[in-house]
Amino acid sequence: MNAIPAILKLDAGGLPVGWIRWQTAVVLYARDRVRWEAGDERFLIRGGTCAATGRTSQIEIGSIIAVSDRSRRFEKGVPLLTNRTLFQRDQNICLYCGSQFSNGNLTRDHVIPASRGGLSTWENCVTACRHCNQRKDDRTPEEASMKLLAIPYTPNLAEYLILQNRRILADQMAFLRSYARKQGVAPAVAA
Repeated sequence: MNAIPAILKLDAGGLPVGWIRWQTAVVLYARDRVRWEAGDERFLIRGGTCAATGRTSQIEIGSIIAVSDRSRRFEKGVPLLTNRTLFQRDQNICLYCGSQFSNGNLTRDHVIPASRGGLSTWENCVTACRHCNQRKDDRTPEEASMKLLAIPYTPNLAEYLILQNRRILADQMAFLRSYARKQGVAPAVAA
């Protein structure tokens, strides 16, 4: 079987909730928990052979499914901040020098340093190359005379789901973009 990408799970109202594995989607279908589907992609999943009939079980699942339960995962509205999603939010660009780097050459920088009470929040963290992070040291950008090229922001849930998954199908991307901010996922980088 070809690798099946993650399935986009929605709540019953149509709001994106998260990514689930196809196996979890099959269970939701089997338990009659899928209320409706969106998107064009479909996947045929074949199971085992019934000893009594000799027939192979199969179920077709959609790439975007709405379920009847309400997820509390993002009830507070703030997605989890990880280095990977932070770097993706900032498009692997150091927000001090403007150069693009691989993940291994990037660091998380606290705009207001953690040692001075700065929190690890989306609005206080930016992507920085190692050189710029060391140069800024334990200072604010103003104190270090290093201008931020973009304003750090908290991605909404749809943007976070885009950042979280590297293999998004076209129909899933179109669905999520309809919930993303109008200017898109990327920060506005000043020239």
